[in-house]
Amino acid sequence: MKPFALSLMLFGMALAPLPASAQDFVFPPGFQMKEIATDGTTLHVRIGGKGPAVLMLHGYGETGDMWAPLARDLMRDHTVIVPDLRGMGLSARPASGYDKKTQGADMAGLLDALKIGQVDLITHDIGNMVGYAFAAQNRDRVKRFVLMDAPLPGVGPWEEILKNPLLWHFRFGGPDIERLVAGRERIYLDRFWNEFSATPARFSEASREHYASLYAQPGAMHAGFSQFAAFDQDAIDDKAFLAQGKLTMPVLAIGGEKSFGPMMATVMRYAATDVTEGVIPDAGHWLMEEQPKATIAMVSAFVRGGK
Repeated sequence: MKPFALSLMLFGMALAPLPASAQDFVFPPGFQMKEIATDGTTLHVRIGGKGPAVLMLHGYGETGDMWAPLARDLMRDHTVIVPDLRGMGLSARPASGYDKKTQGADMAGLLDALKIGQVDLITHDIGNMVGYAFAAQNRDRVKRFVLMDAPLPGVGPWEEILKNPLLWHFRFGGPDIERLVAGRERIYLDRFWNEFSATPARFSEASREHYASLYAQPGAMHAGFSQFAAFDQDAIDDKAFLAQGKLTMPVLAIGGEKSFGPMMATVMRYAATDVTEGVIPDAGHWLMEEQPKATIAMVSAFVRGGK
């Protein structure tokens, strides 16, 4: 994909300084860690701040820990809610329910348990897919929606995207995959962190060790593979959501310049009526690791009313 300029409206926003390392995984003082039962599973959730609620969903190869720097910024005037997705991180690993429609219901149940109605929604990677399923099923609960650098099954150019050889892992399945990767989780995950980065060194060694240890926990890789195995069902479900009409809340679709770039906005224009394009320069897929200041500036400006 060819590089495109950053959305002019957002590019002019000052890049907010980060008071701590963008990859320290430490949520600010005042955040609570809770285990919340929802929809037949239990989610590990970080909650902090005060004000309008924002829900942030991570993707594969990471956990909710990826959002610590953005949470630090937004907690100044928002209630920030950061779960680990079903089966990932420190959340429970049920045998089923890895289709994104079910995980969208996880998010609705989580918010119900917290007695929170509307949210701004910020998502990355597989979190995009869960977020879209949640938003499509709960259109009155999402005020703004930020999606970062990953497609939606069944939406727009999905079939063409599947042909990209870099996405081999979407179809990596079968009875032996867990046995092949067992004890080699770091080797497997390094391939994602390296191949999907503009500059692999920006995904720090500390980050790699942190996430590899979480994905090496019993059942964690099985749950991760289950996220991808559900894509065919997700495509069916997303097409059904599209048949009900496009999303109407403001959407910011962000791509890394060296990854999805403006394609992220192209995808979302099939699914939403009010889409702003954003491109983070000199970044691959791992926006929060590769260009944290620019990513935080763009997202926070949109959430705080830049649109």
